[in-house]
Amino acid sequence: MAEGITPRSEDFSQWYNDLVRRAELADYAPVRGCMVIRPYGYALWEQIQQGLDRRFRETGHRNAYFPLFIPHSFIEREAEHVKGFSPQLAVVTHGGGEELEEPLVVRPTSEAIIGHLYSKWIKSYRDLPVLINQWCNVVRWEMRPRLFLRTTEFLWQEGHTAHATYEEAEAEARLILDIYAEFAEREAAIPVIKGRKSESEKFPGALVSYSIEGMMGDRRALQMGTSHNLGQNFAKAFNIQYLDRNNELRYCWTTSWGVSARFIGAIIIVHGDDRGLILPPRLAPIQVIIVPIYKSEEERSQVLEAVARVKGLLGGSVRVEVDDREEYTAGWKFNEWELRGVPLRLELGPKDVEQEQVVLARRDLPGKEGKLAVPQAELLREAERLLEGIQRSLYERALRFREEHTHEPKDYEEFKAAVEDGFALAPWCGDPACEKAIQEETKATNRCIPLDQEPVSGNARCIRCGREAKERAVFARAY
Repeated sequence: MAEGITPRSEDFSQWYNDLVRRAELADYAPVRGCMVIRPYGYALWEQIQQGLDRRFRETGHRNAYFPLFIPHSFIEREAEHVKGFSPQLAVVTHGGGEELEEPLVVRPTSEAIIGHLYSKWIKSYRDLPVLINQWCNVVRWEMRPRLFLRTTEFLWQEGHTAHATYEEAEAEARLILDIYAEFAEREAAIPVIKGRKSESEKFPGALVSYSIEGMMGDRRALQMGTSHNLGQNFAKAFNIQYLDRNNELRYCWTTSWGVSARFIGAIIIVHGDDRGLILPPRLAPIQVIIVPIYKSEEERSQVLEAVARVKGLLGGSVRVEVDDREEYTAGWKFNEWELRGVPLRLELGPKDVEQEQVVLARRDLPGKEGKLAVPQAELLREAERLLEGIQRSLYERALRFREEHTHEPKDYEEFKAAVEDGFALAPWCGDPACEKAIQEETKATNRCIPLDQEPVSGNARCIRCGREAKERAVFARAY
């Protein structure tokens, strides 16, 4: 099954594209820049969706849905917003065979349309806070599409909240950032850096933007989620006001935040290998695949009876399926489920039936190293133990990889070498012109200013220009 997948060491980009298609996660659509998410890929998205949605609900957020089409005049109300998104907009000018009185924008994000509705719904401090999330698709005209990572249309969640004070909005933006980071590390087994975006990199119209940044398997950075304190910019643009306790009219403070199906791309790139996907157990659509092994009809009957019993032992606790297809050999099935990244394979043949055992094979360990014979009576406990072990092992491996390729350069020459190899954590003056020069000279962008960093010394100097630096930033080449 891994035939036709380009080795990572030969061409990482082609390996990724081959794997996404051969593992049947997604395929190209007839419209350039769009993709079809196939059932296995969508099942992975559903696991991500369910995990995040539960966290949102636990923190008081509720789901709603807003229109796909936005009046063009709404987009134009916030100057930074329209400037930032203009090159990516898809605009509808005709409908029902006639030219529209006002063009409609296919939503690139929903701050504008939601701001309009919030101005109608919010009248008093009693109406606050408003904590709403929506699961939807958005469209941004993408010039360099890549399956899951950058597509013209993509799935995501976008949260939009309104608050009475700056402090409440800032707390909300930071809360969501923490949720994203916890989810990435605990569920996707991907270590991330929480940080603040520079002025040049922040969301158009935001007061401040935060992000989680992950290192991918090719040492590039990927922005995996963002959370924005929008200040009062959108509240003033859309007249979102409330009467406070003193009966005085105030503008709200708003936030927005989002994670997209790009998360799937991150999981593929961080954990996958030349044999295919390696899915973290907590997000894998199938955690255990059972493969029966037999040659004769008599063996078939015995083995399938044992398979049904074994599946029953696991079914209430783990996501388990049986591959009992007659037209494929057991070896072919082993390779296919390795390609699809199922964390744990359960093999059961006539000798296993006789000995009342099964053989478990870990996807994250090669060959015999990952195999273990387990008595059926201990199967559930061992399966759960191994799944937790795989989850932990994937995270630790990804963390080691990031640490090995993160550098603190002493000068600009070391900096250039560092971004060739991975992340460079370096003092920076904060000047957008210096930031732009770094990108032009090294192809590395300012990924974020880490929130968790020691104060720089009083004599710290910018890695490029030598001026005073007050913070360190992470620079890397990115998707």
